[in-house]
Amino acid sequence: MLRALIWLIALFAAAVGLVLAWHYNQAYALLVFPPWRVQISMELLVLLLLASFFLLYSLSRFVSQTMRLPIEVKAWRAQRKRDNATRLLNDAERFFMEGRVGQALRHAEMAVEVGAPQGLGALLAARSAHAMREHDRRDHWLEVARSHDKDIRMARLVLEAEFAVADRRFDDAANRLDELRLAGHRHIAVQRLALQTEQARGRWDEVARIARQLRKVRALSAEQAAPLVRRALIEQMREAEGELEPLQRVWNGITTEERRDVGLLLRAVPYLVASGDLVLGVTAIEEALERDWEPELAILYGRCHTLNLHRQLVTAEGWLRQHPEDSGLLLTLARLCLRAQLWGKAQSYLEASLSLAPSRIAHLELAKLADSLGRPEEAQRHYRAAAEQGA
Repeated sequence: MLRALIWLIALFAAAVGLVLAWHYNQAYALLVFPPWRVQISMELLVLLLLASFFLLYSLSRFVSQTMRLPIEVKAWRAQRKRDNATRLLNDAERFFMEGRVGQALRHAEMAVEVGAPQGLGALLAARSAHAMREHDRRDHWLEVARSHDKDIRMARLVLEAEFAVADRRFDDAANRLDELRLAGHRHIAVQRLALQTEQARGRWDEVARIARQLRKVRALSAEQAAPLVRRALIEQMREAEGELEPLQRVWNGITTEERRDVGLLLRAVPYLVASGDLVLGVTAIEEALERDWEPELAILYGRCHTLNLHRQLVTAEGWLRQHPEDSGLLLTLARLCLRAQLWGKAQSYLEASLSLAPSRIAHLELAKLADSLGRPEEAQRHYRAAAEQGA
């Protein structure tokens, strides 16, 4: 308010000054144009000069605007064309999101024709053509995108990898993903495509690594990652079957959390057992059963061999005190006793297991035991019972 008041006072003061100067001014101007002489007041001269200035200024602006008119019209038309292209491109993207891929393809092609960014429009057209399974049109638009690769190269590579995975061209997909990795692009979408590609190519060490990484960044939940990691580890152990050192390397790469996966233990430990491992498998089962009781692991424990059979037998008998009605644990104890040549205890455990849950394996073990002890009739009876159980 104070500033406005000061400006108002200054304006009034200037007006008063101009009026006084105009009133008391006696000056005149003499203009000589031989043979003419013109004498006018100074006030009129000032007014004429001001009028001339404004007239010349207005005329120059008019001429300037007239000369700029073609340029402005051209710019307006170009802007209108860009707006139309942007609208078509937005419509194409909206149609694609709605699942109307035919209209998305048509609008993307029109957008490129009327001046939309050709790289982006070509990618959207290629994606729409792929959704319609028009592979020739898709490949054409991918070629167009390659010719405008400056700003969209990474997007094109991701899209080509996605198409290759969908077409089961996994080597092509791997090549595109390698280019992305070399360029430093390891974001979640690329990792998901890499996971599918490596699964199809049977590179199980990479599958395990990528699945763990996606789980770490929460792109996969623990429930989603677990079967992927489990299968990858089991496939690696299957490839190394019968070779203890490679199996041990795979096993040592398994995290503590992953070793709590009962499904993994049930599939992996037999490979260790078959290769002659005397430590890793039995230790893993003991740790798992200490955390949570799993009858299938208890059965598998009987197939594990260790350097200290007596300790293994004592451990299993300790479990029996906590789970006296577990038929699988009784079967395991019987097997351990057979290995220790404790025939009487083995027979007692097998018969106790059969009393809880008749099984073909228990009958076969009893039949073998009876054969080894020279009791053929008893052996035949258990063989028949095993055959009936199998049937």
